[in-house]
Amino acid sequence: MAEYKLLLPSMGEGVMEATVITWLFNEGDQVKEDDSVVEIATDKVDSDVPTPVSGKIVKILKQKDEVAKVGEAIAILEIEGEGGSTSSEEIKTETSAPDAETIKAIEEPLNPTATSHVEFSGDLYLSPLVKSIAQQENISESELKTIKGNGLEGRITKEDILAHVANRGNQPVSQAVPVQQAASTPAPKAVAISTPATTISTSAGDEIIPMDRMRKIIAENMVKAKQIAPHVTSFIETDVTNVVKWRSKNKDMFEKREGEKLTFMPIFVKAIVKAIQDFPMINVSINGENIIKKKNINIGMATALPDGNLIVPVIKNADQLSLSGLAKAINDLAYRARNKKLRPEDTQGATYTISNVGSFGNLMGTPIIPQPQVAIMAIGAIVKKPAVLETKDGDVIAIRQLMFMSHSYDHRVVDGSLGGMMLKHVHDYLQNWDMNTEI
Repeated sequence: MAEYKLLLPSMGEGVMEATVITWLFNEGDQVKEDDSVVEIATDKVDSDVPTPVSGKIVKILKQKDEVAKVGEAIAILEIEGEGGSTSSEEIKTETSAPDAETIKAIEEPLNPTATSHVEFSGDLYLSPLVKSIAQQENISESELKTIKGNGLEGRITKEDILAHVANRGNQPVSQAVPVQQAASTPAPKAVAISTPATTISTSAGDEIIPMDRMRKIIAENMVKAKQIAPHVTSFIETDVTNVVKWRSKNKDMFEKREGEKLTFMPIFVKAIVKAIQDFPMINVSINGENIIKKKNINIGMATALPDGNLIVPVIKNADQLSLSGLAKAINDLAYRARNKKLRPEDTQGATYTISNVGSFGNLMGTPIIPQPQVAIMAIGAIVKKPAVLETKDGDVIAIRQLMFMSHSYDHRVVDGSLGGMMLKHVHDYLQNWDMNTEI
């Protein structure tokens, strides 16, 4: 028999660690190749880790709620074969082999000065996520060294640094740790996501519900997004009668041909992509005092989950997909999101986001811009209304399918003219939808 080390696989760019949620098998259990053996959580998404071999789990190395690094052994299996030790890194499968950049990041300390105004020495190991938080909060190296790390070999985890940030404001002034001033515009001070219990009164029968892990992440991200970006929102009402008629004409044929539902979402995404191509400076992010203009158009799609939480899977290279391709990609991501089958990379890399608040019957909304994007569009419910139409014979009143859209944008780099024109172009593409569009 041989010993086999099951390693935490590469989970996409920028994801360097994960927390064990629960093991699906116990020590001593037999597992088969491709069995999902453990559920893990990153700061993006929950997912399962399959085993690329069959064997018996003889030792679980990472218990529930413990953090593992990409490439680190999380369990030992006993497999058929000659004595010796092998690992999932040596079995070249798509799901388990870390790429060269990930392996390099695991084996070597991060270059402390490559992208940061706050310098860290080479002997201080920081994952990209922890390093990013330290930069945003202007935490100096001396302050970092005061944080007790609970990760591998005492390394600082995301939970460690977020707990430190949350408690920073509660330290006495005389004991406050000096903070090095960043060269660029300083990040806003951290704001706790919860109110101190002493300020909230409770009554008999009140129920206290602790936030689950995903709700905590959403809360942190929303507070941070509002702190960072000054939000401005523009609104427009669009006549989507042609869109509704076109979909009604094509949805049965499309489902019969492709086995897929034809929703309104691929139409909305198509119009947004065309407008982004008209105004590429909406497809940017901010890094200090620099604007990063994105080459790819990756559309995030806010998706409500059955448990009430929210996740944003990403349609990669949406500008390269046809309407049919968009419909399939959107249906696939929505299905996997609601069934907890998303991979970490499915939620990464969005450059612009759409939120369909109309799916809840809402007329309009003002969503929060996901960082580091600079804009988000909300699509409202489609409602039949009387509207004034201009014809060659004069104005007439007709029943039309109308819909509100809102466009929230980061006023640091997107002014009203750009944000408003982007919204108007989406409006024009939808209102003038060609009834002969092929799918």
